[in-house]
Amino acid sequence: MQTMMEAIKAAAKEMQGEMVSCRRDIHKHPEPGWTEFRTASLVAERLSALGYELKIGEEAIDRQTMMGVPSQEKLAEEMERAAKEGAKKEWLAQMTGGLTGIVATKKFSEGGPVVALRFDMDSNDVRESESPDHFPTQEGFRSLHDQAMHACGHDGHTTVGLAVAKILAALQDKLKGTIKLVFQPAEEGVRGAKAMVENGDVDDVNYMLGAHFGFQMKHTGTIACNVTGFLATSKYDIHFVGKPAHAGAAPEQGKNALLAAACASLNLHAIPRHSQGASRINVGKLIAGSGRNVIADKAFMVIETRGASSEINAFMEQEALRVIKAAAAMYDVEVQVEKTGGAAGGSNSPELAAFLEARAKELNIFKQVAGHCDFGASEDFSYFMERVQSHGGKAAYMMIGADLAAGHHDSSFDFDETALGYAANMLAYSAASLLLQGEKL
Repeated sequence: MQTMMEAIKAAAKEMQGEMVSCRRDIHKHPEPGWTEFRTASLVAERLSALGYELKIGEEAIDRQTMMGVPSQEKLAEEMERAAKEGAKKEWLAQMTGGLTGIVATKKFSEGGPVVALRFDMDSNDVRESESPDHFPTQEGFRSLHDQAMHACGHDGHTTVGLAVAKILAALQDKLKGTIKLVFQPAEEGVRGAKAMVENGDVDDVNYMLGAHFGFQMKHTGTIACNVTGFLATSKYDIHFVGKPAHAGAAPEQGKNALLAAACASLNLHAIPRHSQGASRINVGKLIAGSGRNVIADKAFMVIETRGASSEINAFMEQEALRVIKAAAAMYDVEVQVEKTGGAAGGSNSPELAAFLEARAKELNIFKQVAGHCDFGASEDFSYFMERVQSHGGKAAYMMIGADLAAGHHDSSFDFDETALGYAANMLAYSAASLLLQGEKL
């Protein structure tokens, strides 16, 4: 009799061609954060056909905690394009305003835990390479959209999510508990997870899994299951608004937004580092002024803070806002502060990480199962991790190896598509094992 693991391996192998086709279709039609209308429509259509119960739009996203949402004009433009590129109107109607998140649930027999898996769907604001050496260009699936590209592998993540959904649906008579598949918008810029967490999407989850191709695992056939060191982060757009005046004839009548922004920029980088762990501050962009002989009445600045924990980041965030408001007061200008993204700090639950490492070894398909792996960056899966862990559950994030053509967010980024099979095997087998394991490891 075929074992669960053998059935999953056979299904993943059989689906390799299907996964490649799906990934290339999504890659060809990239959609940045909160505009994943076509991608989410595709996900909804396939999961509905597999018998999953879907929550979309207002049911999946807390509108009040969405961050970094494009203008209504941009959202309408992207939705219209999605419809032209095949998205079905019945799904699009539920996503108006950028509500592109989906939670798909399937209940199996009684007695098992609630297991959730997160898959991000959004693309980057990058113009894809047109080089004849670039594999998507060679094979005809280069991005059709200017200044939008899947340069981080989320096209692969979404594809794997759909494959896992199909595998688990086929095994439903053998499983216990409940599976939740969370298809998240706007991971880039760490904007999307919080609105799903605040909606309560994972409040009942016992085990939460996330995964990403590449990063420290740069070769196909490798995996890291014990990922720690997620840096908490906050992203802000800052607008200083002063008063213009002639720089020679009436400088005293002006209010200099440029100097306020420059003062803030210097003093932001003077915030003390934190004694309890890593802390970061960065002014990434500063644009100000309008002319040589005009007192600058406008300045725009983008900044971020980071911390080894949510508490350290909160300190950096609080100090940054204090400095910005003080600089504005010093130069008597107005300041508008908009939070455009954020993520929590965190690390894998050790027991779940050990469980996943054991499953990876049981599968016997990986060339290397790495031990501890420090993330050293930010990813808003950490919001899911933090919420599940705070409710007594366990959460873990994996890095699944893939040979990369270029670094993440590079215009020449591409990944080895055989990694899709490794990811589908690992996530489906891990989820099935947790469903059969019960509520305690």
